[in-house]
Amino acid sequence: MNLTLRVWRQKDAKSEGALVTYPAPDVSPDMSFLEMLDVVNEGLIAKGEEPIAFDSDCREGICGTCSMVINGIAHGGLKGTTVCQLHMRHFRDGDTITIEPWRARAFPILRDLVTDRSAFDRIIQAGGFVSVNTGGTPDGNAIPVGKIDAEKAMDAAACIGCGACVAACKNASAMLFVSAKVSQLATLPQGQPERVQRALNMVRQMDAEGFGACTVTGSCEAVCPKEISLDFIAQLNREHGKAILKNPVAEKAGAGAG
Repeated sequence: MNLTLRVWRQKDAKSEGALVTYPAPDVSPDMSFLEMLDVVNEGLIAKGEEPIAFDSDCREGICGTCSMVINGIAHGGLKGTTVCQLHMRHFRDGDTITIEPWRARAFPILRDLVTDRSAFDRIIQAGGFVSVNTGGTPDGNAIPVGKIDAEKAMDAAACIGCGACVAACKNASAMLFVSAKVSQLATLPQGQPERVQRALNMVRQMDAEGFGACTVTGSCEAVCPKEISLDFIAQLNREHGKAILKNPVAEKAGAGAG
């Protein structure tokens, strides 16, 4: 396959960026998208040019670092797939592929396709802690969890925090990410002691980071590589609403989870 890449290049956070065109000849259909970029970078290095900067780690669809918008769609548009799992056989010979970073005020571009997603880390930190007993490791079945709750918590825990939901949302909302994290612990017994404060703190931090409001268009769910359901957003709204009722003074000036 012979492809043409239009890649966003940006020297640093303060520089202006632009799309730069690169040829990608002799691409194997069996390559993953990141392997294809590796080969292109090898060619750039051989010519004495700066390689394209992009994030990657596990390359198994687990870590969520391979954040790219491909042809206008986060992770490339293949359902339930991260960029590292996207293979070149899903493109056609002669295609022109446009590759850009996440576009959100809360995810500033650091260089080329690399964005700073530490806002997600701060939201997680705002969630506080989970109460557990100290001592030896407890047996896995020591705390009974109903099957329905266990499955729901596992569905929420599947979120890898990649940020595709933010990149796809017209408002750059982080509601799908936050709702998955809040719902996971709210469903389990271990998450009950801090349940109210967790919902308040994480939503407050989400707003402080500059993420937009949710208008439930469903674009986040459509591009989520782990197919996190919009149902969790509804649960977050319930959790946050109940938390405000229990702590009206603490959340007097809060923006809410709408």
